[in-house]
Amino acid sequence: MPTSHAATADRLDRAQRAVAEAGWEALLVSAGTDLRYLTGYHAHVSERLTCLVVPAQGAPLLVVPQLEAPMVQAAGVTTALHAWGETDDPFDVVATHLREIGAPGGVGISSRMWAEHVLALTSAIGATWELAGPLMAQLRMRKDDAEAAALLQAGQAIDRVHARMAEWLRPGRTEREVGRDIAEAIVTAGHEHVEFIIVGSGPNAASPHHLLSDRVIESGDMVVVDIGGVTEDGYCSDSTRTYLAGGQPTTEVLDFYAVLQAAQEAACRAVAPGVSAQAVDATARGIIAEAGYGANFIHRTGHGIGLDVHEDPYIVSGNDLPLEAGMAFSVEPGIYFAGRYGARIEDIVICTAGGVQRLNVGTRDLVTVDA
Repeated sequence: MPTSHAATADRLDRAQRAVAEAGWEALLVSAGTDLRYLTGYHAHVSERLTCLVVPAQGAPLLVVPQLEAPMVQAAGVTTALHAWGETDDPFDVVATHLREIGAPGGVGISSRMWAEHVLALTSAIGATWELAGPLMAQLRMRKDDAEAAALLQAGQAIDRVHARMAEWLRPGRTEREVGRDIAEAIVTAGHEHVEFIIVGSGPNAASPHHLLSDRVIESGDMVVVDIGGVTEDGYCSDSTRTYLAGGQPTTEVLDFYAVLQAAQEAACRAVAPGVSAQAVDATARGIIAEAGYGANFIHRTGHGIGLDVHEDPYIVSGNDLPLEAGMAFSVEPGIYFAGRYGARIEDIVICTAGGVQRLNVGTRDLVTVDA
């Protein structure tokens, strides 16, 4: 479902107010999720410049390659459009527009704009650049009702994939073979495309960002399956479950997995308005450390999610940001034993006025999938 005109108009209005409050003359937003958030347009990222100019005062302007203008129109974008031809200089187009509105002074620029675009704009404009990432994070962190509904839909879709894991995950198959089946299921379940697939078996389960390999899954392996996709409206899913590929879990495995499950549950329950991001991290980390596994929990407890899989707020020590209703993020503690095995449990949650809503509801138990 395309982002409504009312939503993008409100977002652009809030962005303009934020630009003015920051004391900037304008904000430049390149192709990416910030642009999609503000306009509803999912731009192709390439060497051709796409740039939204959001002035502190005056009408925003979307500068796009002429050959992509039909896609902008098909997306229903209502922002004023300047389509530049192949022999035009798009950086001069942006510079001219900034001069016409009284800029440049301080200009905010997308955190992920290509370096070659930044350098060309610097030459054309001569502005004092400010990194716009923190400003955009403040705009995007609190999801509105439509965004929360989109994230819930994505969460339900990825839950359907995990519910089918026994169809593909079994001893004798490689991680890559299992990953191919999961990829097809992610799309079938309601995503537009796959964002990532991690199938970490045996010792690979101790590598949190392992992805896939040609390792053959063996009976008794612990297998971490962390998967996510992007829905048609651009919102992401991300959920991790840990499986046992046949056999019986050892007492050691049962003991540390019970600790992990308790830590993940407690961290989810800790989410509420006013609680700091680092306090949620500390809840999970404290339980794991008290059980003697503190050194085996090697990453943050969570990350924000929305149009990007990883975005603000980050659930990590040192982040004293108070949680607010509408903030969406993962809660995903893990315990890893290098060269042996590991486990992780991950749900996406939304902080609500009354506490927390989990968007993933599948079992968090260690599920055995038989041969």
